[in-house]
Formats: sequence, structure tokens, C-alpha cells
Amino acid sequence: MKSFEYFKPQTLKEASELLVTHGPNAHILNGGTDLVVRMRDRVTVPDAVVDIKGIKELHKINYDENEGLFVGACVKLSDMVHNRAVAENYSFLADAAESVGSGQVRNLATMVGNNCNASPLADTATPLLVLDAVVCIYGPNGEKEVSIHDFFKGVRKTCLELGEIVTGIKIPAYKDLKGVFMKNSRRKDVDLSTVCTSVAKIGNEIRIAMGAVAPTPIRAREAEKFANEKGLTDETIEKIAEIAASECKPIDDVRASKEYRIEMVRVMIRRSLEQLRG
Repeated sequence: MKSFEYFKPQTLKEASELLVTHGPNAHILNGGTDLVVRMRDRVTVPDAVVDIKGIKELHKINYDENEGLFVGACVKLSDMVHNRAVAENYSFLADAAESVGSGQVRNLATMVGNNCNASPLADTATPLLVLDAVVCIYGPNGEKEVSIHDFFKGVRKTCLELGEIVTGIKIPAYKDLKGVFMKNSRRKDVDLSTVCTSVAKIGNEIRIAMGAVAPTPIRAREAEKFANEKGLTDETIEKIAEIAASECKPIDDVRASKEYRIEMVRVMIRRSLEQLRG
């Protein structure tokens, strides 16, 4: 492993300035479950590592029945899984968080980190897409908010600019929300997603998101449109699943063929809709 400078700032301003000073080859350390592995394998070779865990405000997790949920950048996935407000109000997000890695990984990894990696198969990304989450960002020009739909720009690419840090993710409050998260992987536990999906029913509105089937996690907009026009019957559920599968652009890789992924989307979306219909 190549030598690097290590910094542990106590404020967002200090962290942002360090990232600007050291340029594109400075990397943020949060949970470290991705960065440390990539450094070990020499995929990522930073000149500077900026550890943000010393910034107290990034460890907050709050829920308000009107404002919704806020999850700070340093909130661990294991804390989300066992948080009562998350489990009671966003149960399928808790399910997605619990599907990431092992217990040891979840004790270090964070939802913000899972999404800042911008992997197409990030397990917590699909719940955030159907929930219309908002990403909170601090940078040299102050604070701003970006829709989760505008955050992902490609494989391992986000909208973040030099010196910008995600401080947390906001999720709106919903009065009548039900959701289903599903994950297909080669092994039942401790494996990356071959395909992952989230389907939510908010009142009478259906929302569908899919991961590992395109360069970024995506919403199945055409399938949603059909579902919200036609409702959920045995016949329409099959059609919705078919439309969702047609919106995928998967690739062949070591985990699965594109044909397998498309078929899994059909199966997982159909089963999720059947659960939500009751």
C-alpha cells in the first residue's frame, strides 16, 4: 500500500478545505469498508485520506412525523437496522440496510457511503429512489440539497464536486407507505446483489426501482405509469413486471448474464406487487 497523508478534521469546513487543498486524489474515509479494500488492492491509491468520523453532526439520525427521516453520513447501517423509527416507518429501507454484507460490515458501513460509492448494485439505493430521498451536501460554496435522482451520474460517479461532502440523506414522511425490498445474489448472505428491487405503495401510487440492471440504480417509470393507470390485478401485475424488465439495460458479468437479470426483475417485481396487493 502506497504511503499517504491522514487527516481527521473536526468540522465540515476543515474537511472540505482539506479535500480542496489535496485535490482529486484525496479520498473521504467514513466506514472504510470499500475504500480500505480498494486501497489494499491498489485500485485506489490516494495521496490523502480525510477521516470524517470526528465530525459530531454527521452521526445524527432523527425522525419527525411531518418532516420525515434524516440519516447522517456517519450513521452505521447496523444502527439503522435497529432504529425503531426506521423499522416502523420505512421497514423495507431497514431490510435493505440489513442485506448489506455481514454484521461486522454493517457495524462499520453507512448508508451514505453505500450510495456515495455509486455502485449500480448498492442495496440501499433502490429504497431511496422510490422514497424520493434528498441528498444533503456541504462544500466550498456552502450547503445544498440534491434529489437522489440527480445524484448518480454513472458507475462510481456522482454529482459531487471538488471539496463537497455528503452530510446526510433526508427522506420525506409518508402517511400510507408500504414497501418491499428484494435481493437476488449468488449466496443467501454476505454477497453483492445480482439484482435488487424496491417496490413501494404510497396511498394508491406504485413506485418501482431496480439495481444492478443499468449503469446506475433506476426507477421503472413506464412500469409505474401503467400500474398507476390500471391498478393491481393478476393480469396487470404480470404486465407491470414485463414493462419493468423492458426498462433494464443489464450487462453480462461474473455474477450473472443479462438474460438472467432481466428474468429476475420480472420475478421480483411480480412477487413484490403481489405482496403489496395483499
